[in-house]
Amino acid sequence: MSLVVATFYHFFSFADYAEWRSPLHSLCEEHGIKGTILLASEGINATIAGSRSAVDTLLTYLRSDPRLWDLTHKESTAPDYPFDRLKVRLKQEIVTLGQPDVNPNEQVGTYVSPQEWNQLIGDPEVTLIDTRNDYEVQIGSFRGAQNPHTHSFRNFPDYVKTHLDPQKHPKVAMFCTGGIRCEKATAFMLKQGFQEVYHLQGGILKYLEEVPELDSLWEGECFVFDQRIAIKTGLVAGSYDLCVACGYPISEEDKASPDYEEGICCPHCSDHLTPEKRARQQAKYQQSKLKKTKDNK
Repeated sequence: MSLVVATFYHFFSFADYAEWRSPLHSLCEEHGIKGTILLASEGINATIAGSRSAVDTLLTYLRSDPRLWDLTHKESTAPDYPFDRLKVRLKQEIVTLGQPDVNPNEQVGTYVSPQEWNQLIGDPEVTLIDTRNDYEVQIGSFRGAQNPHTHSFRNFPDYVKTHLDPQKHPKVAMFCTGGIRCEKATAFMLKQGFQEVYHLQGGILKYLEEVPELDSLWEGECFVFDQRIAIKTGLVAGSYDLCVACGYPISEEDKASPDYEEGICCPHCSDHLTPEKRARQQAKYQQSKLKKTKDNK
């Protein structure tokens, strides 16, 4: 039986967010749900996996609160849990931009559906920006999109201030994995004086789900923050693995590199691997192999 992987977020005034942690954790544990749920005063952000009935139970519970009656979510499937455990965490922000005056509840850019996205980004006056981090952009993006080369979302405001100008870039379109980063990114850009700011509704995940491969302008795969690592059109599993040392997505080509050592390092981190860290990684790798051997007995 395949499991349902559900992602959702919702910005709203959530003053009592800390009080939700315990009951949410208990509900998820009771129904065998794994994944991560983030709670903050600005809203909720989650990616979870469980049986069909378990995911439906959680969503019904959330939507029973009047503030979350219109909560939307995206779904895909996985043959097994893509997460090792359940985490329900209290945070300052549900997606960290580090700009406390930016509030998506006050203003955001114009949503563009996956079906209308191709037409928008085909407009030569539109500046297309990938708001994700560099390692995500490297394995796939929309044709012609700018890569801000950020290491974290906190770097995005600096990129906007140094590379974009409301006078020179009157139309800006942005996208991210599930849509949440663009909520804050578009709100930030509107505060900076940009007039026409658009974002892909539902993010890359919704686009890959709804737009046929023949019509798709997406190139490569989409990094996801679970054990599937990456997905492709139709939300099927991609071809990447994850380096356990640095967390960078690695391809079959990376594995063929002399700088790749399974469980130790990859071409993206081998140059920075100290003897001490190599020893730690080797010990961890041996422990994981022993655990797998015991589990398979």
